[in-house]
Amino acid sequence: QTQLVESGGRLVQAGGSLRLSCAASGRTFSRYGLGWFRQAPGKEREIVAAINWSGGSTHYLDSVKGRFTISRDNAKNTVYLQMNSLKPEDTAVYYCAAESSYFSGNYASASSYGYWGQGTQVTVSS
Repeated sequence: QTQLVESGGRLVQAGGSLRLSCAASGRTFSRYGLGWFRQAPGKEREIVAAINWSGGSTHYLDSVKGRFTISRDNAKNTVYLQMNSLKPEDTAVYYCAAESSYFSGNYASASSYGYWGQGTQVTVSS
């Protein structure tokens, strides 16, 4: 019943920008941490950005700091990832996720996440 659906992935040139969206249904995630993950070919999945339930605290992968911004709109049950100054190494399938429960604790830890979207492809050309 619970579903997370990403959108916005596409081909973009290096230096360009893209905004990913993730809309949730079947469950309200206003009290859950939310995150964005990515997996590139031949690489392990990694956490890109995360945001706590209120939106007051965020976490970023070191390589995207200053370029990516995570935000959420609890009224819309939606989380966003604004990606600027994109690099070819940002190419990956991007997934959104929600914490497993209200009290998972550390929203910045990948192990806290239990609900996942289907992924959206982001390709950055040089």
